[in-house]
Amino acid sequence: MGMGSDMYRQQILDHYKNPRNKGEMSDPDFSHTGENPSCGDTITVNVSLEDDGETIEYVTFTGDGCAISQASASMLSEKLRGLTLSELDAMDTDDVTDMLGVDISPMRIKCAVLARQVAQDGAKIYEGDVDIDETTTED
Repeated sequence: MGMGSDMYRQQILDHYKNPRNKGEMSDPDFSHTGENPSCGDTITVNVSLEDDGETIEYVTFTGDGCAISQASASMLSEKLRGLTLSELDAMDTDDVTDMLGVDISPMRIKCAVLARQVAQDGAKIYEGDVDIDETTTED
């Protein structure tokens, strides 16, 4: 691995040690929780939408877990700002791994995508498309 990989590893450690947008949100448009039972990660994503009801204005998260899951949630909270719920729904695993910038082993991919899955499921609940209590990476 070259210097670029080291830079991304440092970015992940920075987001883990100094998470962006970590904390509660008063009166979010939607909030949803999920877990990765195989690693013990838990994340709650809170989303505030702009007046159009479609554009993400602000995202916070709470939870505990490994460096990958927490850094991914921190990075995602920044990336989602300004996107629409449709754009959130279109995000896939490659988008998350590209955002992280390092190769993620198959055993850690569930850690990396947990926040994205929680945000997507929260949006689907908000839009009335699904009715689930909690997201899990074991589904």
